[in-house]
Amino acid sequence: MNQPYSLASAGFWRAYWVTLRPYLFFVSGAAGAVGLAAAPSVSWDRFAAAFVSFFFSYGLGQALTDVFQTDTGALSSPYRPLTQGRLSKAIVLVVSLVGLGLCATLLVLLNPWTIPFSLLIVVGLLTYTPFKRRWWGGPIWNAWIVALLPAIGALCAGGDLRSLLARPVLGFAMLSVFFSYAIFVLLGYFKDISADRATGYDTLPVRAGWGASVLVSAGFSLAAVGASATVIFRSGGAIVAVVLWALAALSFGSAHGGMAALRDEAKAHGPIAWSVRGFILLHASEAVALRPSLSIPAILFCLAFEAALALRPEKTQI
Repeated sequence: MNQPYSLASAGFWRAYWVTLRPYLFFVSGAAGAVGLAAAPSVSWDRFAAAFVSFFFSYGLGQALTDVFQTDTGALSSPYRPLTQGRLSKAIVLVVSLVGLGLCATLLVLLNPWTIPFSLLIVVGLLTYTPFKRRWWGGPIWNAWIVALLPAIGALCAGGDLRSLLARPVLGFAMLSVFFSYAIFVLLGYFKDISADRATGYDTLPVRAGWGASVLVSAGFSLAAVGASATVIFRSGGAIVAVVLWALAALSFGSAHGGMAALRDEAKAHGPIAWSVRGFILLHASEAVALRPSLSIPAILFCLAFEAALALRPEKTQI
């Protein structure tokens, strides 16, 4: 076992950056941007401040949940700094909680109504691991956490809980985030089937097998693109939004077609990457539909995601 880096060392922060998985920052960034775009009006400075908080929160949440899953990580992801012992679990836990706290504080400064939602997210992340051990729990539990981000984004633009209920399109956006993120979680389990089985994680692929789990995820995909189509066409159906939505649907199709054709968990990272790509494109399309001025930023955002994905240090890490 390696000796853990000290918090003050450059090695710690390099290893922690890998643990954050920066190519997945785009997941929370896209989900939060939908809520910001759904607000009737939001200044660009408020948009930027909230977006920064959303963007980094996913990586911090990943690091937080990794602390509680080093048993399966040691088998399925031995390249991660936590499983190699190069990072102290206690220090990663504290740093991640502090980072999430700072993100939440920024959101609270924009609107105190975000407090209950932020608290729910932290509680959800801390309790995720027990639900992952149950075949019915993991994707659903993780998905509701991420589905709160559009609501928080809308609140950051101003308003209260009543104003959220007055925006039906926001509800469809939250549904599309819920189901599209459930796809990523469920397909993500395919690369860990052997490790999950060995460490007592009774995920759906462990319980029901490969083919049945792909079908369940495909059902999530139909629900996600359907809810997203409602957002887009209720918002006017801007051409850039429609194109991004179509690319998202094709990406989900590639993810499920590719996974159905496989029976090798060592190669599952390919279809999983397509599911992440679909998530980014789907919610970028919604943001553009809700606020057409985001067309160019959304396209650049999707291209930046592709660059970050290509630069990840371990190609099987998703």
